Amino acid sequence: MNFLLTSAGIKNKSIHNALVDLLGKPIAESNALFIPTAIYPFPGGAGMAWQAICGKAPSHLCQLGWKSLGVLELTALPSIDKKAWVPSVEETDALLFWGGDPLYLSYWMRQSGLTDLLPSLRREAVYVGVSAGSMAASSTFGETYRNPPSGSGSALTSEDIVFVTPEGKISRIFVTTQGAGLVDFALIPHLDHKDHPDASLANAEKWAAKLPVPVYAIDDETAIKVTGGIVEVVSEGHWKLFTP
Repeated sequence: MNFLLTSAGIKNKSIHNALVDLLGKPIAESNALFIPTAIYPFPGGAGMAWQAICGKAPSHLCQLGWKSLGVLELTALPSIDKKAWVPSVEETDALLFWGGDPLYLSYWMRQSGLTDLLPSLRREAVYVGVSAGSMAASSTFGETYRNPPSGSGSALTSEDIVFVTPEGKISRIFVTTQGAGLVDFALIPHLDHKDHPDASLANAEKWAAKLPVPVYAIDDETAIKVTGGIVEVVSEGHWKLFTP
């Protein structure tokens, strides 16, 4: 399986071309499954999932002109016979993991059985992540919260960490946990984005120092492309690699 891990979807021509290259054929000839699960913990999450599916979200993913597009809802999978959904995952060209809460997403990836299934998928399949969807692919990752998360599994560690934002210092709870283990690095998305004040370059350095793996901090014009284990940065913006 190959990977295109983005901060905000297919935002520019370079990232679009990287996706086509990974698919090995035009998007119009490719089938995809969209996974909205990560967005549900947020207020209005169901509506935001609908917006993403209908192409009304600011991040481009579902509206790229796929040959077919299905929805794979991870929270429903434990109650469904695997014979009903596993073949569709095995046959799809791309799995599109939407953004939201990476702890919630990684928990349901494990609970649904998808995490165990992904390593066995054919090499040509592409994991496409947006924000939390990209973070959850890592062997380990971190995220900041105002309040400790709950209901996302027990293998969590947390600590207070102070970030500096344009509005001043803020204290957040920094939580680390095990991801799907599909790539051996972690991601910090939305680097220097005005709507993500804790994702400044200085704060990303603090964040990365808490993780035992290489960490890519990427802005919304950047993606990480992984082909056969080879990592390539695709960017029309800016990014930074932090090593342990």
